[in-house]
Amino acid sequence: MPSIMKTVSILCILCTKSLMATASNLVPPASVAAQYSLTTSTSLPFPSATQSAAEAQSFIISQWSPSKGKISNGVSDLAFVTDPFPNSPTPDTQPGTSTSGPVLQITYPQGSYSHGTGGAQWYTTWNTTDGSVFDSMLLSYELAFDAGFNWVQGGKLPGLRGGPALNGCSGGSQPNGTDCFSTRLMWRTGGAGEVYAYMLTPNNICSNQNIICNSDYGVSINRGAFTFPSGQWTRVTMLVQMNNPPNVANGNVVFYFNDVQAISVSNLQFRSGTDVNIGGLFFSTFFGGSDSSWATPQTTHTYFRNFQMWGSSSPSTLSGQKAGAATCTTGQFWKWVISTFFGAVLLFIT
Repeated sequence: MPSIMKTVSILCILCTKSLMATASNLVPPASVAAQYSLTTSTSLPFPSATQSAAEAQSFIISQWSPSKGKISNGVSDLAFVTDPFPNSPTPDTQPGTSTSGPVLQITYPQGSYSHGTGGAQWYTTWNTTDGSVFDSMLLSYELAFDAGFNWVQGGKLPGLRGGPALNGCSGGSQPNGTDCFSTRLMWRTGGAGEVYAYMLTPNNICSNQNIICNSDYGVSINRGAFTFPSGQWTRVTMLVQMNNPPNVANGNVVFYFNDVQAISVSNLQFRSGTDVNIGGLFFSTFFGGSDSSWATPQTTHTYFRNFQMWGSSSPSTLSGQKAGAATCTTGQFWKWVISTFFGAVLLFIT
């Protein structure tokens, strides 16, 4: 009997050490903000009762300050609803507990793809009372997918954006370094996750193993570094720091999935001019992709809560290479070939 008790005791100690090691890997959003000296913070309010699409639209416009005072797409596809997964804990909560109050539901109608046919999109700029300009920002929120969610080929999820141009840097509209940038999240087949960025691609960055430059569209960073589950809540936390000076590729992205670091990439160029800063939340979610092969075969939903942001005027201080010529994607190459060919034909004719 003593030997059995001793064995059980040893196992308990090992189990406790294992749990402590796991807990030590958890870095909650506030700790990430403190680590990077992001002292200014804000959070988005939620209503105290459920709301229909029309009510939700009015609430978001009045309380979340979307750019131009409107929701760009999907006004009929959003609502505030009762938490569908009240017993699904995030890392800092216990099983059986939940965040009180309604959550934001986004509907993707059957057959929908792209933000023109389902989902929702708008840009919420974070305008501080002191006129602060942000060159570092941390975004954190919690999301859930319907149980049994059909991932199809993939879809977009909210992130950050910035720059003087309020449109562009999504949907195939490429940045030029002085207009805008965006860093959203994406789910892919099977729930594989990634950071999905519209940014410059200098110094042959597209040849890096963890970078996929999609022709005419965004850049996939660390595809498959984490996996979204369905039918439960998860927390995503993303830090973006502007490259500085603008001609050096030292921009920084650090991403945490359920408070565990999953991505860290620090050789990025988001801008070539100082007018591009981080504006705030780019709420953008839809299936797609730009054609029906991305479409959802049935009406389905995602849910969101606890949007928080932290910011600082300090950009990245990491070392980096001076930005060389941007790499050219296949689509960009053929655009150049076609435009050059027809330009030559037009010149010959005239």
